[in-house]
Amino acid sequence: MSATAAGLPGAGDDAGHMAVALEEARAAVGHGDVPIGAVVVRGGEVIARARNRREVDSDPTAHAEVLALREAGTRVGSWRLADCALYVTLEPCVMCAGAIVLARVPLVVFGAPDPKAGAVISIAQVFEERGLNHHPRWRMGVLRAESEDLLKQFFASHRARSAGE
Repeated sequence: MSATAAGLPGAGDDAGHMAVALEEARAAVGHGDVPIGAVVVRGGEVIARARNRREVDSDPTAHAEVLALREAGTRVGSWRLADCALYVTLEPCVMCAGAIVLARVPLVVFGAPDPKAGAVISIAQVFEERGLNHHPRWRMGVLRAESEDLLKQFFASHRARSAGE
């Protein structure tokens, strides 16, 4: 494991953790949700994993990141996840970026940018917002092609089903 000084995963660990997030994303397709997966890593170990569940739970807040943060908080016994890293297959939206900031997550690694709703580099830069008291570091592009292909396949299939109705 190549960890940083703060005990967080190093870039050499990213592909393995993102692969687990991609497993979660693939599982979301089984219940009709957009294939986004997330994992929380602490001390080199995955302590929480989740996939989008908006459709199956009829919950607009059931994004993979929020669900993974909730599970991690329960496992750690605190809402402060200051020694954890979050891996997610798609750039977090405004809601998820806000939750990441509030949970004090120091590192976020995401696979693909989200030009329509991403709040790290695309439509907003929440992590850079000067008025906030926490500013996570981030890395992008880990298993990007796999993340993008999964989303493209999902939406192509979704459009084909909608056209057939």
